[in-house]
Amino acid sequence: MSAGLWMWPALTTLAIAFIRIDGPQLGTDELVTSDVGRRSLGQTLAMLHNVDAVHATYYVLMHGWMAVFGDSETAMRMPSVLAMSGTAALVALIGRRVFDSRAGVCGGLLFALLPVVSRFAQEARSYALVVLAATLATFLLLRALDAPRRWWRWAGYALCVAGIGLLHLIALTVLAGHFAAVVHRTRREGGGVLWRFCLAALAGAAGVIPVVVLGTSQASRQLFWVPEPDLWGLTAIWPEVFTSGLCAGVVMTLAALAWTERRDALLLCFTVAVLPPFVLWAASHGDVSYFRFQYALFTVPAWAVLAGAGLARAARSWLTVAVVLAVVGLLVLPDQRRMRGEFEHDVPHNADYKAAARTIEKYYRSGDAAVYVKGAPWMLDQGVRYYLRPGLKLREVFVAKPAAENSELFPLYCPAPVMCLRGESRIWVVVPGNDPDPLNSVPADQAAALRAQYTTAGTVPLSGLTVALLDKR
Repeated sequence: MSAGLWMWPALTTLAIAFIRIDGPQLGTDELVTSDVGRRSLGQTLAMLHNVDAVHATYYVLMHGWMAVFGDSETAMRMPSVLAMSGTAALVALIGRRVFDSRAGVCGGLLFALLPVVSRFAQEARSYALVVLAATLATFLLLRALDAPRRWWRWAGYALCVAGIGLLHLIALTVLAGHFAAVVHRTRREGGGVLWRFCLAALAGAAGVIPVVVLGTSQASRQLFWVPEPDLWGLTAIWPEVFTSGLCAGVVMTLAALAWTERRDALLLCFTVAVLPPFVLWAASHGDVSYFRFQYALFTVPAWAVLAGAGLARAARSWLTVAVVLAVVGLLVLPDQRRMRGEFEHDVPHNADYKAAARTIEKYYRSGDAAVYVKGAPWMLDQGVRYYLRPGLKLREVFVAKPAAENSELFPLYCPAPVMCLRGESRIWVVVPGNDPDPLNSVPADQAAALRAQYTTAGTVPLSGLTVALLDKR
């Protein structure tokens, strides 16, 4: 495959993913990325002992990235855009290797058109990097299988496996698909391939044992809210993975057309696409459930390879391929537009952080302070702070220790709120919902302290939240 052919899917993904990249407001997870990425490395490492150890590698990478490129929405999302573009190139290369060049290009372009690719290319989290790492591991496995006696190819595969685990432990379930494909290959070529694969996979996995130990101890805290899946979940997950039932149907229909004599290729792609969600489902019936569609996103490239092979087999000319791709693009256009909605990035109850920040900026006076209702999932403090103009800082009157100093995602609050008031003449209060009396949404002890010394000068109800201004009595 010439460089131009594999570059087309990468450039197409890059172009589509860049459309309205700064349209959606930062979601709650992205706000965590912004907050942690701006901490010192020492503060970040201290936090990881308490929470989010499984994301340590991503946070360290983003710390360096943000130090160079800043923390704008576009800057923070660009690593994910680049990762998805790289994945599109790998889809084309894998398709060429296991089928042919036409199948590779078709698969790469189909991947570029998928709304889920754009959605997580525009997410300042590790998911796109995980997709890239898992797809690269599949590509490196194919290279190792082509020349199994070349140990350096297995070493490269082992390093990539370690990279997957460092980015997201759950993505190591891709090894289930790899193992099944290698076992099938072993039946034909003997056991030498199998033991080399096992050695490389175990060596890579061993490199993330510290993350496994720490991450396992934190899992129940971070995933307590994920429900245990029923049997229907094995089917219901696919419309979520592909953002809609229509998109899932289109991809799987094209994949079904890939039935050829190349059984090794079909088996590898099919097992990588299907086995990991089964492993996740089975593992989610213990103390902690891991069954989230985001954790299965790395299967999408394998589906794209199969769908590309199916399209290449069914379409006899490049013109037909172009027509089919255009039709697919039109079919998924509504989902592409929806993915770029202002509150599509897991913003709780469409809370308009940006509008809240603009409201405060409009009426701000020097010396103003703030009260944000604490806790997940709202992230009101991080959301409003992010969108306030640089240099405008409000003292959060009830915060005893900021999150960074607390080695946590959330700050430590004053045990006696009335003792934390310092006679501020005006306090901005940001609360979830649109209660006519915003102080009803503030914790009782904090509300009592505020009511005793302040009156409500005005309220501004916004989408999902309310901004109130309190004046000193």
